[in-house]
Formats: sequence, structure tokens, C-alpha cells
Amino acid sequence: MTDVLSALGKRTLVMGILNVTPDSFSDGGQFFALERAVEHARRLIAEGADILDIGGESSRPGAQPVPEEEELRRVVPVIRAIRQESAVPISIDTYKATVAEAALEAGADIVNDISALRFDPRMGEIIARARVPVVLMHMQGEPRTMQQNPVYTDVVREVKEFLAERIAFARAHGIEKILVDPGIGFGKTVEHNIEILRRLGELRDLGCPILIGTSRKSFIGRLGSTTPEPLPIHERLEGTIASTVIAVLNGAQIVRVHDVAPMKRALAIVDAVRYDR
Repeated sequence: MTDVLSALGKRTLVMGILNVTPDSFSDGGQFFALERAVEHARRLIAEGADILDIGGESSRPGAQPVPEEEELRRVVPVIRAIRQESAVPISIDTYKATVAEAALEAGADIVNDISALRFDPRMGEIIARARVPVVLMHMQGEPRTMQQNPVYTDVVREVKEFLAERIAFARAHGIEKILVDPGIGFGKTVEHNIEILRRLGELRDLGCPILIGTSRKSFIGRLGSTTPEPLPIHERLEGTIASTVIAVLNGAQIVRVHDVAPMKRALAIVDAVRYDR
């Protein structure tokens, strides 16, 4: 695999989302079948995705855990099929060590762990042995409970302290390539998400590339609506682009999105300003 992370600092990288699940909040069930998942992967690659992020368990608020065997059944064939026809870097979105290990063997290149190596004691060992990058994300609670009255004294400070501790943990396990994600929408209110976007630059002190994922999330639906009802998911593109641009200008270097083509067009302008191209 060409080390796509070597482009960091030169342009913003776009991570295209491929949910191989029946219940993800945005596109649950659309790409559940192998053929449709691979077809969508081709589309994301054609639109310019730098990385594909493949997940077999929904992490939406209230989501129920998926048995390990089922998650393997969902993601491994998709990774193998994509790897047979493309060299695009693949990220496996999982907190289970067995799933990560099988995904890496099938051709994945990055592990994206929403638990930041907390939920499975073997995860650090698997990633270190494979010598692949890891994404460490902040989450208060777990998907089933994370949106039940999340409380912080200072959300950015607490997220930063958590990520600093997890970075130290990862390095102690021999992991060298680390990215951080503040976990927009993972145990945060609308106000918490706004504060993170406003002060995202403070996370640069951690010394790791910052990944951000605001795509189609509920806070965009609420902020962008002119009625008491949030915008439906298919009307959140403009808010996704706006929030992502804010994040990039405040230090994010990788953005995780559903809509790759319009995001690439927006980021072409942002990167021209940010990197003086």
C-alpha cells in the first residue's frame, strides 16, 4: 500500500464511509449485500476517496452490539473483494481484536477503534504486531448509552486529556502511527459538538493527525433546521460541508464522510487557502 498518510500536511485526506450494516443511522441496509457494498466502494474510489472506512457494526446512539462472528461475516468478504481490484487504503471500523486481525489479513491497512483500545485488551497487541496506523476516538460511555445526558465541565479539555492518555497507552504497546478523533456525536450534546469544532486546534498539541467525522450527524440536522423538527438525513450535506470546512481550518487533516465527491470539491478550495497551493 502506498502510504497515504505521507500526504498529510500537503492536502486534506478524505475517508469514505462504507457501512456494511442493516441499521446504521445514515445508510443502514443500503450496502449490506456484498455486491452492493463493492459497487459503492468503487463509486467512492471514483469520486476520489483517499481511504475507505468499512464497518460491520453500527455505532449510532442506542445501537446494540453485533456478535463477533456476524461482524466478521459482514466485513471480511467486502475487504477481500475491494483489495482484489484496488490498492486504496482500507480502514476497518471495529473495537474487536479478532475482527481487526481478520480484516488486516484480508487486506485492511488501518484500524479505526471508537473505543480507543479500551474495549478489547488484545487490540493494542494486534495493531502493534501488524505495524499499522490506529485511530483513537473519544467516546463518553458506549453506543447504547452515550447520548443519555452526557456531561462535561470542559469538553475540549476532557477530550484532550482522554486522548493524551490513550496515545500514551498505544505507544506503550508499541504502536507508532496514531491518529486522534474527538468523537463528534459520541456522548456529546449539540453544544459540546460546536465547542469541539470551535476549539479543535487545541488538540494539535497532542502531536497526532486529527480525524474528524461530522457527516450527516444529528447536530447538523438540528442546527440546520428552520422548524422544531431536525432536517432529514438526506438534507444534511450543506451542514456537513460547513462543519467539515470549519474543522479543517482548525486543524483536522482527515475527514470521514458519506458524500465524497462534493466534499472533495469543497476541500479543493480549502486546501488552496490552507496549504498556499
